[in-house]
Amino acid sequence: MSNLRGLIRLHRWHLDEKQRALAELHTAEDRLRADAARLEEEIKAEQQTARTDFEVSFGYARFARAALARRARIAQSIAEVQTRIVAATEALAEAFQEVKRYELAQEERERLDKEKLRHKENEMLDETAAIGFRRRQLEDPGAEG
Repeated sequence: MSNLRGLIRLHRWHLDEKQRALAELHTAEDRLRADAARLEEEIKAEQQTARTDFEVSFGYARFARAALARRARIAQSIAEVQTRIVAATEALAEAFQEVKRYELAQEERERLDKEKLRHKENEMLDETAAIGFRRRQLEDPGAEG
């Protein structure tokens, strides 16, 4: 029977690639969430400054519009990354199942090969015993079993 080790190695490599891609997506999501948290801190700081400094309060409206637009872009980016994470997680699960399927097939082939080998060894032992019995019969024709 053919060996599946090369195919298993290839599929494991694909599985590793999918794991790396998923890790990169999680890293991107974490980075976007950190950006969102920094933006919220900036907004709070600007609000506090606008409350205490009358001149700054005139520019706050422009800052607030830009901050809201940036918040929306970050939220959209997070949603897109989360969608990609779901797809990557599904692809990873499929790749894992594929590797497992090949590994199980290889294990079954190895089990069958061992079983065939054991069967051949038993046949050889039986044949050797039969030959020895016949020789003893030929050497001592008066002795029966």
